[in-house]
Parts: sequence; structure tokens; C-alpha cells
Amino acid sequence: MIDLTIHTDGGANYAEVVLNNPKAMNSLAEADLAELDAAYAEAAEKKVRALMLRGEGKGFCAGRNIKGLDPRDDDATDYLANKVTPVLRRMSEFPAPTFAAVHGPCLGVGLGLAIATDIVYVADDATIGSPFANLGATLDSGGHSLFVERLGAHRTMDLIVTADMMNGAEAVHAGLFSRVVPADELVEFTRGKVDRASRGATTAFLTSRKLVHDIRDNGTGLWASVSDENVAQGELCSSRDYLEGFQAFNEKRAPEFTGE
Repeated sequence: MIDLTIHTDGGANYAEVVLNNPKAMNSLAEADLAELDAAYAEAAEKKVRALMLRGEGKGFCAGRNIKGLDPRDDDATDYLANKVTPVLRRMSEFPAPTFAAVHGPCLGVGLGLAIATDIVYVADDATIGSPFANLGATLDSGGHSLFVERLGAHRTMDLIVTADMMNGAEAVHAGLFSRVVPADELVEFTRGKVDRASRGATTAFLTSRKLVHDIRDNGTGLWASVSDENVAQGELCSSRDYLEGFQAFNEKRAPEFTGE
């Protein structure tokens, strides 16, 4: 089950998407993925200016729900390519900054949800790695790309072959995600950051996301990226938030951004 709440209290404007199947550690079947996709689509339609993803219970998401699954009747490629990947792409392209609050298991498709999110805060009790050695399967949902990019080939293979797990502090120290937060503070800490982002200069944030993704996905070099930044900054000059930011600076007051 996927829950969606839109927060508009006190000028905030953000969505909170909750993976709500704690008995199964929020593992995802095809129906859950369809609900998750629909939740992100609805949040986009309502033009929220930030989004938070979290899981109920003792874990963020333990991956695919494989309870009772007979591999002989399963088309794993179809599940991943046609059910999982489109959702991850929608998440990655969401028209506002996205945050994930990760605690407990974050594995397989669950790790993919985190990878597809802009900013990930992890609890100190988070469990991150590749459990697939125990299933005769392989890491999926972007795990290889994330681990090799941040950890290198040797550490990646170590995690895959041994199935050893990293906790939240280790994952952040290794550069996988943004910050580690005590488990009992994670949700409120993340909500505070999401609330603040929902009042920010959304267009400028999305411009930075595009620049970051170009570097990550297309290998854009330093000077090519500088050139892209120059153009992007010029384009932002005509935005309402750019004008408001400069006016607020000169008037020595806090800016009131509209996301435009």
C-alpha cells in the first residue's frame, strides 16, 4: 500500500509518499509499483514544490516482494524493465526536489528508490548492500552504477560476493548518500528539510539537478559544465525567484520564493 499526503501548513507545499506495508518490510509487488507511480504522478499534477519518500515500520524497503514466487514462472527482466525502471525514471524526473528518509533495510528495488531520489538521509540503523548472493541473483535497480561510482570496482565486488551490509554511518562515510541521522530523529529531520525546500527557488533547484545529471550520466567535463552553468545562470535571470532573491538581498530581508 502506498499513501500520499500533501502538506500545505503555514505556506509549505510538499508531498509525503509513504510505503505502508510494514509486515513485508515495505517490499514491492507489481501492484505496489503501480500505486507508487500513481502517487508521484498525482503529486506532480498538484504542483508540489518538494517531495518526501519514507517507509512505515522497521524498514524503508526490502526490495521486491518475492514471497511465494516461483522463479520458473517469473520473468525478472519484464518486472525490472517494464515495472520497476519506469517508476524509477518518473521519480528521478519529478518536477521538484525529492528527499528520501531511509531506515532499516534498503535493498534491491528499495535501494533503487533511494538512487532515483535527489537527496537521501539515512538512519544510523539503515542496512545497505547486496543480499543477492544468498539468492543466486544479482544486484539491480541501479545498484551496480551507484556502488562502482562511489566505492570503486573492488569494494563493489566485495559487497556483492560477501553479501556484507553497510550501516547508515558507513554508507554516508563512503559517499553513497547525504547524511546520517539518529533513527528516532530521521522523519522529523527530513520533513524539516523538505518543508524548507518547498519554499525555495524550485526552478533554480531543477536547473542544478539537470547540471548534476549531465555530469553523472554524460560525463560532462569541467569546462563543458562551466559553459552549461553560464547559460543556465543567464536563463534564470528572467525568473521571478531570481529577481525576488536579488531584491530581498538588497532590501535586507528573507526572500519569498514562488518556485517560478
